[in-house]
Amino acid sequence: MLRLVVLAPFLLASVLWACAALWFDGPTSRPLAGLLVVGFAAAALALLVGARARRRRRLLIFLLLLLTVVPWWRGLEPSNDRDWQTDVARLPTATIRGDQITIANVRNFDYRTESDFSERWEERTFDLSKLRGLDIFLSYWGSPWIAHTILSWEFEDGPPLAISIETRKENQESYSAVRGFFRQFELYYVVADERDLVRLRTNYRGEQVFLYRLNVSPEVRRAVLIDYLEEINRLAEKPKWYNAATHNCTTAIRYHMQHVAANNPWDWRILVNGRIDELGYERGTVDTSLPFPELRRRSEISEKAKRADR
Repeated sequence: MLRLVVLAPFLLASVLWACAALWFDGPTSRPLAGLLVVGFAAAALALLVGARARRRRRLLIFLLLLLTVVPWWRGLEPSNDRDWQTDVARLPTATIRGDQITIANVRNFDYRTESDFSERWEERTFDLSKLRGLDIFLSYWGSPWIAHTILSWEFEDGPPLAISIETRKENQESYSAVRGFFRQFELYYVVADERDLVRLRTNYRGEQVFLYRLNVSPEVRRAVLIDYLEEINRLAEKPKWYNAATHNCTTAIRYHMQHVAANNPWDWRILVNGRIDELGYERGTVDTSLPFPELRRRSEISEKAKRADR
């Protein structure tokens, strides 16, 4: 009995996950998907709930039933060939030759509203020997516990290079936090001018945005940018799925940081990333010369961005 009590939450979670996977990633026909969900749930509950007799046998059958869903779900393939929304229609690629990097499809849209803009994709060249800083933007659109994170590299001889890790949405598709846990969206790195990525959020989406300079060595900020660009090139060749828990705008940053700087232990605020600036303060990766509340107050740039506009 004790063993069953311990196992029950895991068994229930596996049933809920499998039903959600069948609903979100299964047949596009909603009646058919619903039939699969109801059928799986009914079979799973019949196997898990019942008399003690033959409980082990029923549990084994349930595990076999679950194993029909897992390989199918893991076998779903992402694609670069879909009817994409305009703002993610082109894949960026990078050429790296020593200190010179050339990036194709840098997004630099000029917005009139969030959905009305002049489309502009550019090719830009940067000199890594003139890389002078690395910043992080935190953009809040609702809950203070969750933010969108953007890294931006500053060069002494040109505009910054901002990169935002997002979902690649198809036409008529919108982001859903729940669907983000399943295989609904491809992973996309928006390589852009700050006047595109940041201005869109401050001036047209009405989000609250904070800007912090990261205290990392020149070697680390260079290595992180190159690691980003190598992943961008890999995605152009072989797409990957976005996942709201394991590969989102902040956990992906951590992966890149881990590739070049090992001292980056896990913390719950990496997932609940609205508090990531607080974590950075504790670890000394942002300015600590001021008390954190004062630093945070000074780092809020939303109104300044609206006044600056272009």
